[in-house]
Amino acid sequence: MSSFTVTPATKPLMGAASIPGDKSIGHRALLFGALADGEVLIRGLSGGQDNHRSRQAMADMGVSVEDLPTGQVRVRGVGLRGLRAPSQVIDCGNSGTTMRLLAGLLCAQSFDSQLSGDASLSQRPMMRVAGPLMDMGAHLRGASGKVADEMYPPLFIGGLGQKRLRAIRYEQSVASAQVKSAILLAGLFAEGATEVVEPAQSRNHTELMLAHMGAPLVVDGASIRVDPSGWDGKLKAGPVTVPGDPSSAAFLLAAGLVAGVERLSVREVCVNRRRTGFLDVLAAFGALVEMESLSTGPGDPVADLVITRGAGDGLRATTVSGELTVRSLDEVPILAILAARAEGVTHFEDGEELRVKESDRIATTCEMLKRLGVEVEERKAGFSVQGLAGRPFQACEVHAHGDHRIAMSAVIAGLGANGPVRVHDVDNVATSFPSFVDTLSRLGAELSVD
Repeated sequence: MSSFTVTPATKPLMGAASIPGDKSIGHRALLFGALADGEVLIRGLSGGQDNHRSRQAMADMGVSVEDLPTGQVRVRGVGLRGLRAPSQVIDCGNSGTTMRLLAGLLCAQSFDSQLSGDASLSQRPMMRVAGPLMDMGAHLRGASGKVADEMYPPLFIGGLGQKRLRAIRYEQSVASAQVKSAILLAGLFAEGATEVVEPAQSRNHTELMLAHMGAPLVVDGASIRVDPSGWDGKLKAGPVTVPGDPSSAAFLLAAGLVAGVERLSVREVCVNRRRTGFLDVLAAFGALVEMESLSTGPGDPVADLVITRGAGDGLRATTVSGELTVRSLDEVPILAILAARAEGVTHFEDGEELRVKESDRIATTCEMLKRLGVEVEERKAGFSVQGLAGRPFQACEVHAHGDHRIAMSAVIAGLGANGPVRVHDVDNVATSFPSFVDTLSRLGAELSVD
């Protein structure tokens, strides 16, 4: 079990940084590419462990996935019904996205399969995705756990033989892009039109990519509908560019706001509005982030994100709730660190989904803040942070509980502490940002790994 030790910053950060490809888009590029009719070249795929799990899963089912000298990854699609039964259990590691999207894909296949995960993923609830899939006629079972009538990994998925899934209309009680994507994937194989209705807009990478590949998908406000009736069943192959992960960018921007900055730019970041709620929260705090070199295309818009001297001066408290919480959910731990630097009390609300992330992210964020000397009040669906307003964080030791976002957030806090901050159980940082330490070091931070 590795640890990070970060030394308080003595000078402003400066430089330009590249970040890993967005893993949400990367997962979908690998899975949808495997179902395409022809060759898909993926540029910018993350080297993190999460995307590797999706990549290996496709290889386990007979899909050729290879690295090219150009840095691209070539996926030779086998078509919608060309997957083969895996000869072994598919290991999803720590990747909940891999498991949930594969559940939607595999429940429509003729063969049996099994999905497992690491200790953390094995504690994450799966009924939210298994329930609607079973309503479609899928055969799923899992392990019991700490909550009655819940389902946990490993997941056993029975093949349908010659049968087909049935279409459903599913109204989500909590917005979840993973659940939505699993149902839409299953809907490609179902009889009739499958519809998902969202209570709030979650990330829409599945809709963008499937529509671009020619899937029979229609978006109408909060409703996403897929109807394979009359469709030829072919997803068009073609190149896919994976832009930089906005969640990774959030940590680097926060580092500059905590430590001080001359000029810091994060290159080629996905700026899809459904993924950049953290930018709206930063603006509400009073932090100035500029977009440069904005480009749009058939997929997600991309831009460089830039902060300069004074960008983090005079931060003020705000409230993060409703649709804004959905759009900034993954960034809540690092936004909580910035809330602790703001004047006043910041409230994080409507974050029930945080309880079932890699850790109970409400509890672990509050624990981290308390160790850093921050006054925090925990609630069922959120918490409130009393800003330190210019005071340094307290030197301490933080346990990340295997949660990469808690680990990286604690490191960023350490840049503004009154002494070293040591963060334990950080191995899972490699799932999303394997170059985290090197990237921060190049910008001027001082941290070590042991």
